[in-house]
Amino acid sequence: MSTKRDYYEVLGVPKNASDEEIKKAYRKLAMKYHPDRNQGDAQGSELKFKEGKEAYEMLSDPQKKAAYDQYGHAGVDPNMRGGEGFGGFAEAFGDIFGDIFGQQQGGRGGQRGGRQVFRGGDLSYAMEINLEEAAGGKDAQIRIPSWDECTTCSGSGAKAGTTAKTCATCHGQGVVQMRQGFFSVQQTCPHCHGTGKIIPEPCGTCHGQGKVKNQKTLEVKIPAGIDDGMRIRSVGNGEPGVGGGPPGDLFIEIRVKKHDIFERDGDDLHCVVPISFTTAALGGEIEVPTLGGKAAIDIPEGTQAGKQFRLRGKGIKGVRSSYPGDLYCHISLETPVKLTEHQRKLLKDFGESLKKGGAKHSPNSESWTDRLKNFFGA
Repeated sequence: MSTKRDYYEVLGVPKNASDEEIKKAYRKLAMKYHPDRNQGDAQGSELKFKEGKEAYEMLSDPQKKAAYDQYGHAGVDPNMRGGEGFGGFAEAFGDIFGDIFGQQQGGRGGQRGGRQVFRGGDLSYAMEINLEEAAGGKDAQIRIPSWDECTTCSGSGAKAGTTAKTCATCHGQGVVQMRQGFFSVQQTCPHCHGTGKIIPEPCGTCHGQGKVKNQKTLEVKIPAGIDDGMRIRSVGNGEPGVGGGPPGDLFIEIRVKKHDIFERDGDDLHCVVPISFTTAALGGEIEVPTLGGKAAIDIPEGTQAGKQFRLRGKGIKGVRSSYPGDLYCHISLETPVKLTEHQRKLLKDFGESLKKGGAKHSPNSESWTDRLKNFFGA
């Protein structure tokens, strides 16, 4: 019986969770347990990171998710074979159709010289950048896991002075023939696990794997205009394949940090610009920030709070866009505070003069008063 935790429990989502909820839960878990963020407990974090990655790979794939929901781990674990449960049945018939249609090397599972060949798993890396870097792009370096040939055994997996032996069960083929009813099917050899070799005395450095895990620095080019949630694919930098299969890929998921001034909406930018009461009443020119420097806006006389000004082409040019977006400046009227007695008197006198002028000074207030009268039936 499998000792793995329930995949939904790993991600902390209910079984009826949507695809988006599953994706968000995995992103949160990946950010929390990524080894680069937990140098004090790298080993423990790596285990939780891999556990979350495995859970997401299963639950984000509709077919795997359906099999897992119905049969549990037995429905998706290739090691749970032997004729019982969904896994063994599916794999057996998968081998039959693979033989009929010529299953090719380099897919999810194939054969090379009779041995099982599997593509390596994909890796995910979360990279956090700021808005300026997202708009202009950047060259970055990241540290990712790598698997190098074990120098102790030169990749053989066997202890010095010994050699790997041909598996006596499958005779080096990596698969064994099994008869189920009217069908003769082949399955991965349970003794050599598809390698065709048995290592009596494994190498003490790599424990029979023939490779050791290290870290390598990878150069990554972040394209200009990239947005939050987008992924960059680095081909061949995932986990190594099994049985000579091709490696998986590395997917770099972009996280754009919240900006102090701007909020992005597609290729457009938005910002709130506070102006004084006198500037709103009398008008004038103000400076506003853009990603490329400063820009000037003419504030017309009598500008109201919430007025929006559009600066064309001052947004972001997205990775798939031909032209940059726009910058929208939303006016916020700043009420003066901590007034002196003299300033209070001036404002009171000013207010009285406005009242004497009637509705022409406050058109919105007059309209509001009329709407209230209609509402209350006055």
